[in-house]
Amino acid sequence: MTLKGAAVGVRGTLRVYLGAAPGVGKTYAMLDEGNRRLGRGADVVIGLVETHGRPRTAERIGKLEIVPRRGTEHRGATFTELDVDAVIARRPEVALVDELAHTNVPGSRNAKRWQDVEEILDAGIDVISTLNVQHLESLNDVVEQITGVPQRETVPDAVVRRADQIELIDMTPQALRRRMAHGNVYAPERIDAALAHYFREGNLAALRELALLWLADRVDEGLARYRDQHGITRRWEARERVVVGLTGGPEGETLIRRAARIAARARGADLLAVHVARSDGLAEGASPRELARQRRLTEDLGGTFHQVVGDDVATALLEFVRGVNGTQLVLGSSRRRGWQFALGPGVGATVARESGDVDVHLVTHERVGRGRGLVHVAGSPLSRRRRACGWALALLGPVLLTLGLHAVPQPGLGADVPLFLGLTVGVALVGGLWPAVAAAVVGFLLLNWFFTPPVRTLTIAEPRNALALAVFVAVAVAVSSVVDLAARRSRQAARSAAESATLGLLATSVLRGEQALPALLERVRETFGVRAVALLERADDGWRPVGSTGEDPPATPGAAEVTARAGERSVLALCGRVLPAADRRVLSAFASQAEAVLEWRRLAEEAAAARRLAEGDTIRTALLAAVSHDLRTPLASIKAGVSGLRATDVTWDPEDEAELLASIEESADRLDGLIGNLLDMTRLRTGVVTPLVRAVAVEELLPVALAGVPDGSVRIEVPEDLPPVLADPGLLERAVANVVENAVRHAPDTPVLVTASALPGGPGCGGGRVELRVADRGPGVPDNVKNVMFAPFQRLGDAPRGTGVGLGLAVARGFTEAIGGDLHPEDTPGGGLTMVFTLRPATGDQAGDRAGDRAGDEVGDGIGDGKESA
Repeated sequence: MTLKGAAVGVRGTLRVYLGAAPGVGKTYAMLDEGNRRLGRGADVVIGLVETHGRPRTAERIGKLEIVPRRGTEHRGATFTELDVDAVIARRPEVALVDELAHTNVPGSRNAKRWQDVEEILDAGIDVISTLNVQHLESLNDVVEQITGVPQRETVPDAVVRRADQIELIDMTPQALRRRMAHGNVYAPERIDAALAHYFREGNLAALRELALLWLADRVDEGLARYRDQHGITRRWEARERVVVGLTGGPEGETLIRRAARIAARARGADLLAVHVARSDGLAEGASPRELARQRRLTEDLGGTFHQVVGDDVATALLEFVRGVNGTQLVLGSSRRRGWQFALGPGVGATVARESGDVDVHLVTHERVGRGRGLVHVAGSPLSRRRRACGWALALLGPVLLTLGLHAVPQPGLGADVPLFLGLTVGVALVGGLWPAVAAAVVGFLLLNWFFTPPVRTLTIAEPRNALALAVFVAVAVAVSSVVDLAARRSRQAARSAAESATLGLLATSVLRGEQALPALLERVRETFGVRAVALLERADDGWRPVGSTGEDPPATPGAAEVTARAGERSVLALCGRVLPAADRRVLSAFASQAEAVLEWRRLAEEAAAARRLAEGDTIRTALLAAVSHDLRTPLASIKAGVSGLRATDVTWDPEDEAELLASIEESADRLDGLIGNLLDMTRLRTGVVTPLVRAVAVEELLPVALAGVPDGSVRIEVPEDLPPVLADPGLLERAVANVVENAVRHAPDTPVLVTASALPGGPGCGGGRVELRVADRGPGVPDNVKNVMFAPFQRLGDAPRGTGVGLGLAVARGFTEAIGGDLHPEDTPGGGLTMVFTLRPATGDQAGDRAGDRAGDEVGDGIGDGKESA
């Protein structure tokens, strides 16, 4: 008998549609793929699909054959699950199985649905399935930390990694929330709770990021397998902070791009490019044009460019990396030719040997081994290493040459002198003037003793031999002097180039408007390689630090190794080492820039003071307008009522008198509220609000805050285990009262809903937060108005005079921020406006026995158990 469908003995392929959260469209995509394959003639069946009552999802089933489910009895009820045996007996080419993380009913053959899928795959049937990222075993605790919902159903990562295809079904948090608000995911009665808890925009963004990163790791694994199969041995670097060392050579752009790719794989990584100018002024192979281009490229890629001065390039690089807490250093392979390695191991090898816990990447490029080019100065001829080599050659070279000449037939003094002269010139090229002079003297003595008749004495028999030796010494000294002078001029020119590059960076920062004093002081510290830098300003009682950076910055000019005047009353002080005189010119330029920053700061403070005066004038003008109109309205009403009651020519019946008194009381209450808001705004504007923060129970504060609203206009839903919050009770009460009264005023026909919930803080967010939400079903507020609705004297639309001066929300936000919280608006699903108070929860010590932990939320059962309610 020939079996139709899957091939016997061949394992089927698994395709998984991965989503960040329920409702993104995984099941929809799976059914679309099934219909597409069915249209191509493949034998496709539905093993199990959960539509969750969504009509559009059910429509996508179309003509796909559905394998009947298997019924299982459990605790007196019948549940249906995937019938593995029926699917295998049917032997289709492709089976669609929804919700890979589902837990089967107790008594089933397998505990998990993914185990059922494994059996179907072993039977040679291809399977297409769906999965949410929160059900991956490796991310289970992370998702719970972000959302506060424990995930009881998980799938081992290895099962999903074995899938032949993993496709991400992506959707932005805003789009998913709109889909939910339109009723396409949850039933209407569950929408508000879901949007306010699990499906918050921040939660969805974090889950989306987890899905993208997890899938990116799987892509890396696939690429690694591909490289293994094709013999590619180059490694993908770890995702950590990256520093790239630049020489100013043509390979710099390659290194920057490679470092940027490494940094891009790390969450929150920084990219820093650094160029080391030698303290003697030589920048090896550095082209100012290349450095400028590389600086622009670094900044375009989101990094920062730095230039430091150091006696040794390798040491300066490692000091910079450790100083900025870098974890990886990217360097280019050396451009030196093979014979040049005889002069030393090079910067890359030295850094790799001394890097310690810093990972070093040596990146190859097209200029490897081709030399540094004509612009390169291979190092100062007067450096310590070169002088040491020169002295060694000056002392050993003549001796070795003498031994060599004794081993061959003697050509005569006329041939010996040029050989010693050539050796002396070589010593001059290597070690400079004084080693060459020493080589000339030693050569003179050896020539006289061993090769000038009479030998073995210092006597010179023939005058021409004496002349030859004298010319030898003179030429050797002259050549050595020329070489030494050329080296010094080269050093001076290179130092000038390094100073120009540093000043160019400083000028660029000025032109780009970088006026931040900490950034300028940090650049001074990096450039001169000192421990700490401080900008000190003279005050009446001594010196006052304006800004500082580094460890243990100087408090007075006398405590610093180096100082530079930064104006009439300011001094730039450096600690860590004494700078050479040549560095003072560059330091003076930095001091001038520091003076400019101080002047800019003074002007900014004066401008801020002028703005405050202007704002004060605006407030005063608005206050006058409020007093002239809004306050006069209730005053006029009170005046009219009192005058009427005191009139002797009018007789009031009890009902009219009661109505008039009620009007007077209402106007007095309105007047009291207006004056209270005016006083509160004045306190906020003058900065005299001093909150007394302590642990406050929200459930006790709300009745007091809502005492001024009509009965039945507000509905409160606060859980009993809500932890206390840190707040000033009076300020928070006033803020909540203003917001609720505003909501009741704009939505008089439906009750305002006040809810509270405790939410986890997530990674790096401390102990979480408590949210108090005031939701109304009023007309709502357009997005372009939400940013200005908290400004003083702002009222929605063309609200008539007499309903307030537009200070309620301004006071509410001011008081909320004064106690360390936040107040922001959101759209109410289905229409209206929701004002969200974000408050700090009290710790155990602060809250006492009233502190407690919340366990999950009302959508937890729908999300945590793996059954997609979306």
